[in-house]
Amino acid sequence: YTRKHAYTGEAKIRKKIHLPDFLGKRVFVEVERARCLRLLVNGRKVEHFVPPTLVSPQVFEVTGMLTGEDEFVFLSDNTYKGLPAKDILYSSAATDETQTNWNGLLGYVRLRVEEPVFLEAVRVYPQGSLDFVMLCIELSAAAPWHGELCIECDAFAKSAVVAVDVEKGRNRIDAGPFALYQDVRYWDEEEGICYELTVSAKGLAPKTVSFGVRSFGFDKKGRLTLNGRRIFLRGEANCAEFPECGHEPMTEEEWLTVLRRYRQYGVNCVRFHSHCPPEAAFAAADRLGMLMQPELSCWNPENAFLSDKAYAYYRTELMELLRYFANHPSFVMLSFGNELKTDGEGHKRMREMLQAAHALDATRLIADGSNNHYGAAGCEEESDFYAAQSFKGEALRGTFANMEGYINHNYPSAKENYRKAMKKLRREYKKPVFGFEVGQFEVLPDFSELNYFCGVVEPENLRMIRERVKERGICEKQWRRMVEATGELALLCYREEVEAVLRTPEMSGISLLGLQDFPGQGTALVGMMNSHLLAKPYPFAQPERFFAFFCAQRPLVLLERYTYWNTECLRARVLVANYGKEAVCGMLYATLSGDGVLLEGFFAAGGIFFCGERKEELAGVICCPVGELTDVGELSFDLTVFRENARLTLEVEVGGIKNSYPVWVYREVQPKCPKGVYETEVFDQETKRVLKEGGTVFLAPPLRKRTCQIP
Repeated sequence: YTRKHAYTGEAKIRKKIHLPDFLGKRVFVEVERARCLRLLVNGRKVEHFVPPTLVSPQVFEVTGMLTGEDEFVFLSDNTYKGLPAKDILYSSAATDETQTNWNGLLGYVRLRVEEPVFLEAVRVYPQGSLDFVMLCIELSAAAPWHGELCIECDAFAKSAVVAVDVEKGRNRIDAGPFALYQDVRYWDEEEGICYELTVSAKGLAPKTVSFGVRSFGFDKKGRLTLNGRRIFLRGEANCAEFPECGHEPMTEEEWLTVLRRYRQYGVNCVRFHSHCPPEAAFAAADRLGMLMQPELSCWNPENAFLSDKAYAYYRTELMELLRYFANHPSFVMLSFGNELKTDGEGHKRMREMLQAAHALDATRLIADGSNNHYGAAGCEEESDFYAAQSFKGEALRGTFANMEGYINHNYPSAKENYRKAMKKLRREYKKPVFGFEVGQFEVLPDFSELNYFCGVVEPENLRMIRERVKERGICEKQWRRMVEATGELALLCYREEVEAVLRTPEMSGISLLGLQDFPGQGTALVGMMNSHLLAKPYPFAQPERFFAFFCAQRPLVLLERYTYWNTECLRARVLVANYGKEAVCGMLYATLSGDGVLLEGFFAAGGIFFCGERKEELAGVICCPVGELTDVGELSFDLTVFRENARLTLEVEVGGIKNSYPVWVYREVQPKCPKGVYETEVFDQETKRVLKEGGTVFLAPPLRKRTCQIP
């Protein structure tokens, strides 16, 4: 898309304010989001109170500078002077391809009045056992101060008092452990349970924060865990694409709408591609029980962190991000950017950043990047997770550019997995692994979205495509059928990508790109939703169809293929992937139906499959524990009952969860070559002789299976 009006440079925002007398108080100016920002008060430059970044509020102390009639001048510069401008402008944080390189001030712009000694921040860190928390309290003092901090929380077994003695300036106080009551409720997927904690002291304004009790990590097998329970990461990439306002929403209600739309499609984790959303997004995710993975505003596929300027800035952004969003339980993972490349010195700096981040916050998983070196360099041992398209040439997703990948090359089946790649990877790395930007299946553009563009960008790409379609004489009805066909194919491919990872118990999940159309890099219309995050007006885009396979619990049938002769027996193993909160238990039934025929079967004790009517007295109860891929047994259906060609549905069900597969059965006919026709698999000398004599040849070379080769 194209911005209607682009501005690059320094923007000046001036405001004259009549202010009361703040005698004896400390006064701060806060701007929630800005670019490179300077502040002048009555013509005097004001220094930042905390290190400035693009992801955290910019804070200035103006104590002693105010007269009562004051002029505030904000100078916001989106050329990023003094910062790694190229890395930032290439990232989703500032590129015109998504949210635009906006300029100005976003969110709140406010004066904050404090006492000479005040509580600046309170950060709560639940510990791995989840029976206690540690606190980090930041106290700012205009002079040395001694006192007692009272700590109260509705999740604490009892309140606590901490004596402190601080010097002038900004002070950090580490306190704890503080015991939680025995039956404290955990923050979890779809359970946004949070508690409030208040720190107070005589003479100080109390500070109240909200936090959730949760642990996020991995087990001994390198699988992601939430509160000690294995989970399956169902991720989606958000590229900061908001075409109407040209920047990320700044209110909690707007983010509740965005995250609920993701959830309708089955998403439980949102990866913020090379950017970090505002606090409103995390607050909304806290309420919904949605996992969040922000990234630093870095996309450098050449020499990441090699310049001293880049290293200094991104180290600051990393630490401030961890501090500012520390109390949000939804914030579970963080990476240093998208598809980073660098040399040995750059990787050394990445390791230093990892060590600093781990020392500050051990309650989150932190990685040195997403899809670094496109998977060719492998894993960084100190990273807490590995998200990539491949590992040293072994694929971790089913499709790639240039029509590579097994989905493009192999005969369709429902049995592929990534266990070979994971076996190779596990020789070097024992932590969580999940696929990166899986999907990217093109869907032809839906021109009805043109009606929604009323904001800061013009959809020139969609208009250009629409004109080309008209020039070729394609009518609207025909175009809609073509859009629907590409969407249905994309849906099939997404299902295969997801189920292939579910069939790989060593992997912790999958991160898509994407459910929303992406206007950048040419134009990548890959979504079930358009760029406005609205479901496309076609059956393939209905959320429930995607949610059916993008879910925590799923029976899987390992079909070798989808087509059979009616002289065969359909045999396939049945697995159950369970990453829900409870075990899946029940009788497992299977049906094969279509063309007026219904075949039924059930699994008895020991995984033995019986055909015939459902007999609950014979069917065994299958129990599939949480966090496991359970092998139930092998089903078998005799296909000789189908006399003619038939399109069938194979359905399996256990404990209320279902899955179904299309199956085609064809009547096997042994074709006979007509008399006088020479049939051959090779163009040999006999073939030449027959042709030379005026005969007829039927040449049928044998099929050769193509293999997946990942560059």
